[in-house]
Amino acid sequence: MALKLNVPTLDSPEAAQSLKETILTSEPNARVEVDAATKTVTVESKASEETFKELIVAAGHRIA
Repeated sequence: MALKLNVPTLDSPEAAQSLKETILTSEPNARVEVDAATKTVTVESKASEETFKELIVAAGHRIA
C-alpha cells in the first residue's frame, strides 16, 4: 500500500529526518520518504493509513 500525505508543518530537512526516524521506530519494515521541500510523506507498508497518521500527529505535525 502506497500512502502519500501532505504535512504542512514540515519546515526543515531536520524535521523531515526526525519524522522519518519516528515512523521507522514504530514500523521498521516500512519504506518511508519524507520531503521537506514539498511537505510530503510517502509510505509503503502493510500497516494501516491510520497508523501513520497517528504517528505523524504524535510527532507534533499536522496533516492537511
